[in-house]
Amino acid sequence: MRDVSIIGIGQTKVGEHWEKSLRELAVESLQVAMADAGIEEADALYVGNMLGGEFAKQEHLGTLIADFAGLRGAEAFRVEAACCSGAAALRQGYLAVASGLHDIVVVTGVEKMTDALGCITAAGLALAADGDYEASQGLSLVAVHALLMRRYMYEYGAANADFAMFAVNAHRNAVGNPHAMFRQPISRDAFEKARMVADPINLLDSAPVADGAATVVLCPAGRAREFNEQSIRVTASAVATDSVALHDRRDPLFLESAYLSAQRAYRQAGVGPADIDVFELHDAFTIMSALSLEACGFARRGEGFKLAQNGDISLEGPIPICTMGGLKARGNPVGATGVYQVVEVVEQLRGQAGPNQVKGPRLGMAQNIGGSGATAITHILAVPN
Repeated sequence: MRDVSIIGIGQTKVGEHWEKSLRELAVESLQVAMADAGIEEADALYVGNMLGGEFAKQEHLGTLIADFAGLRGAEAFRVEAACCSGAAALRQGYLAVASGLHDIVVVTGVEKMTDALGCITAAGLALAADGDYEASQGLSLVAVHALLMRRYMYEYGAANADFAMFAVNAHRNAVGNPHAMFRQPISRDAFEKARMVADPINLLDSAPVADGAATVVLCPAGRAREFNEQSIRVTASAVATDSVALHDRRDPLFLESAYLSAQRAYRQAGVGPADIDVFELHDAFTIMSALSLEACGFARRGEGFKLAQNGDISLEGPIPICTMGGLKARGNPVGATGVYQVVEVVEQLRGQAGPNQVKGPRLGMAQNIGGSGATAITHILAVPN
């Protein structure tokens, strides 16, 4: 297996793009990434997308986007793994380069969600849950997470207000991200007064649905400097799964898929949690921030929310998370989110994060989660020696 590097990144602003189609968003980010990498052709394109068929009424996305991006003739596929479709596409691109099958691979995550009515969006997102035992019984994805959060609060004596600093931190960081959807800070008081969406989850516990696209370009590490002096090494790529239905898990309050994928990534990279300088976690809901920190070894069980309360997750803290706003404030175009996370880690490791720059990071991790924890994909990136 060959070592793999990221030689180009691109992203669109996250928001409500009424004037742009799904393919236009994808091509926009793709062209920026290819220019960053200094390439005009690629061997393959992998597109992460969850809901193109549901919302844009468009399948066959790999070939469609390859055509409009000037990559006609290249291998091209759509990759789907619910909310972690973006990271799943990156995983496929990583394997294609590492195996020697391809030399230059483009990975794009794209989603266009805001054209649909709220009820249709909720129904679409519920496809990430168990159709027979959750969605068909009326459980939306936010309702599944509300059950998870309620049980966590009961078991560990936490209150909804204890999760406020996850959202406050995300919005504070989004102010410095020109690609973020919500570039406004919020206060703890505003969090506590926010209206309920699915008790105990309120509006400011929840990441917004959005439109957006992000792209990375991969090549063998041995060739990276041919294209970009600021290449970043992919030192680990790992996947793990759990049951789709929350009630089927051995322990609903432990994200086993996140734990397993993180452990596999740590072993692959030869590092541990203490070595990670920046962590882009999947904060679709604040409860997932706490559970992810616990599963990945940054906090003991039942204490993940305390890292937010203590300021440990801030840009100056020992484990900065959501450094460009995370899903909560950057926005969550679900099929693109996993690629946005990796783009943001690359920005940090290149020293290109602007006012959000963490001091001297050498190792970054991104973890993208599908559904309520059914699939977790972890990538660890490093500045080359």
